[in-house]
Amino acid sequence: MPAIPIDRFEIRLSGLGGQGILTLGRILGQALALEHGYHVAQTQSYGPEARGGASRADVVVSSRPISYPKPVNLDLLVALSQEACNLYYRDLKGEGLLLVDADLVPQPPTNRFCALPFTALAREKLGNAQAMNIVCLGALVHVLPMLSLKAVKATLPAVLPAKIVELNLKAVELGSTRARKRYPDIATQWTFFSPTTTASMP
Repeated sequence: MPAIPIDRFEIRLSGLGGQGILTLGRILGQALALEHGYHVAQTQSYGPEARGGASRADVVVSSRPISYPKPVNLDLLVALSQEACNLYYRDLKGEGLLLVDADLVPQPPTNRFCALPFTALAREKLGNAQAMNIVCLGALVHVLPMLSLKAVKATLPAVLPAKIVELNLKAVELGSTRARKRYPDIATQWTFFSPTTTASMP
């Protein structure tokens, strides 16, 4: 049984082709389902296959079987491009959270958002800007009380090629650490959050 009961929680990961959005969704969904025991429905959509086309991955999470697999009222929107942010912000519920790449989304449509420079961190700290999606995943570890760093680390080798696992383990640590420093109390905003149920999560 999952440590934190959740009726229904909807996540949209969005950005451009080449940013690893679909991989991010796959890792997130697999970690929540296989490592934490949640019911997870994952769908994805992308525009032209050429690099730079629109891309999104949706993840619906619940402690119970999911009757409708597509999100209808987002709890969390991750936007890694201005275009994606502009397009999908309307689907975010009023009390939902918007998380953006600070450099790639210079004009968020609201004053209520969290921002971290995922791409710059990946480039400057890891020497590989393509790891930005996993730096973002690390931030999600801190943002989402039902997702643990241990679960994500266990999932990475199952999804990613062996030659890049070590780099991405560093990326997820980097994202988690920076999010914790920048937004130490962000996880307490969720209505399903309970300090007693999350205290044991690594």
